[in-house]
Amino acid sequence: MLHTIKIKAAVFSMTLFMATAAYAGDSPADIKARIGKGDPVAGKDKSAMCQGCHGEKGMSDATTFPRLAGQFANYLQKQIHDFQKEARVDPTMSGMAATVTEHQDLLDITAYFASQQQMKGSGGNNEAGKQLYLEGNATSGVYGCVNCHGENGKGKSPDNALFPVIGGQHKDYLVKQLADFNKGDRKNDPAGMMGNIAKSMTTAEIEAVADYLSGL
Repeated sequence: MLHTIKIKAAVFSMTLFMATAAYAGDSPADIKARIGKGDPVAGKDKSAMCQGCHGEKGMSDATTFPRLAGQFANYLQKQIHDFQKEARVDPTMSGMAATVTEHQDLLDITAYFASQQQMKGSGGNNEAGKQLYLEGNATSGVYGCVNCHGENGKGKSPDNALFPVIGGQHKDYLVKQLADFNKGDRKNDPAGMMGNIAKSMTTAEIEAVADYLSGL
């Protein structure tokens, strides 16, 4: 079973990224690519309610609210759509997502957060978490996170709607999402990949990789 999970994840990742170089980050070309079709200038005002939880520039202080700074616009759009369709459920975000009824507003709001400098952490260097992120755990079938989320967790493709920027994200938020995938409370991942991987992770591994990522 674990061998099957590893093969499934590897094949899916290779199919998506075979011709994709590592994603660079915050150059003008990178930012232009990741904002998608929205207008970040218009999105600043339209995202006023979002900023209350996620921060003016997407760098939230509260660890229960994810940082959105420099996140891929397409990924954010998918999450909002998933909240609207109840493919993903959250007491706060489900209601907030329901208020975004105009498609252009969705494009503009997500473009605004995508236009910011990518999120950065300030934690230490968790060696166990780093090894798990880069290499995974072949014994338990945990696939190396770097294969989908890129170097330093900053992504592998600027228009990627599937795999988010996670380097520099809040540790508590990452732990919760991995735990939700582990328990099956979150199921909106492509091909069930994150659920399968998270279910193979121990609590200690989840804590370690989240700690490592939060410092990037």
